[in-house]
Amino acid sequence: MNSNDKRIRAAIAEQAGEWFVANEEGPMGARDSAALAAWFMTSPVHIEEFLGVSVVARDLKKARTDPEYSLEAILARASAEEGRPVQRLWPRVIEAVRETPSGRWFPAAAAMTGVLSLGLLFTWNLRPTGRPAGPTGIATLHFETRHGEQLTQRLADNSVLHLNTDSAVSVRYSKSERLVTLMSGQAEIEVAHEANRAFRVHTRSADIIDIGTQFDVRLEQGYTVVTVVEGRVAVGPQKSSPNYAVRSIELTANQQLRVAAGEWPATPVAVDAERTTSWLHRQIAFDHEPLERVAAEYNRYTSKPIEIATPALRTLRISGVFATDDTDAFIAFLRSLKGVRIEVTETRILVSGD
Repeated sequence: MNSNDKRIRAAIAEQAGEWFVANEEGPMGARDSAALAAWFMTSPVHIEEFLGVSVVARDLKKARTDPEYSLEAILARASAEEGRPVQRLWPRVIEAVRETPSGRWFPAAAAMTGVLSLGLLFTWNLRPTGRPAGPTGIATLHFETRHGEQLTQRLADNSVLHLNTDSAVSVRYSKSERLVTLMSGQAEIEVAHEANRAFRVHTRSADIIDIGTQFDVRLEQGYTVVTVVEGRVAVGPQKSSPNYAVRSIELTANQQLRVAAGEWPATPVAVDAERTTSWLHRQIAFDHEPLERVAAEYNRYTSKPIEIATPALRTLRISGVFATDDTDAFIAFLRSLKGVRIEVTETRILVSGD
């Protein structure tokens, strides 16, 4: 499991903990119940993490009778470990449960009861009196795709989210805004208009505010690339940037902005938005692009990467529209090029000169 997978899994584990606590506090309303059902349906991993939390909580009552896990013992151990770095609760609990063989659920739960009891105690007692906000205010939906996969998801507000290969986003709605955080990859969003609730997309280097539109956001080599298909968006530096006070730049249809953290202002350029979003139809389109760039783009989808062995071929200009899921057709196209030789092995597609 790579670092991105671990980060995604930890985020899902924390969401599972939030949902479990909200569910235990009392019957959920129709809106929260629907949101929980949607969260379950997003991925089997969500169900797995929720069940992990439930198993630990089930054994919690049994283990609390053991003096070793009394509140006094827990506080004593916490005091002794005061100098240790603080870590998030739920990812630690779920990671321990996930790595425990199924026949040893109870010992694992007992070993973690001290941490979990104290965490639940703080969760319940530090909330304000009265019915808490529940998942409507805290729940975050997570969507991701693996290498070569794509996903289309209709969101709760009827906006439509399209994810390209190797992408991950979180979606968090509140009364004042709808926030999508793009953590990796590429997303195209068809935004449903709401006059009283803004739609924002956040990346490491930019904040994008919708002004009634359809737009594409891609993370590429440290840059955020925003392309407007129709309508308008306002793009500005993220809040942590020293350039945050700089005025946002407004983009209209067929305009693109490329932004890196700390680099502002940026200048919009004219593009063919239809070509930029051809991935929605499982295609990639090029107009006199260097073979090196074409290969890099194709490698986002294929399980067998293209490698250019002859440096002179990297600048060979390519034009055409290619299907991302038809590797054989693309190999046949490469073989048709003058002076190009293709060797296909079990692990790669090697491009070299004659």
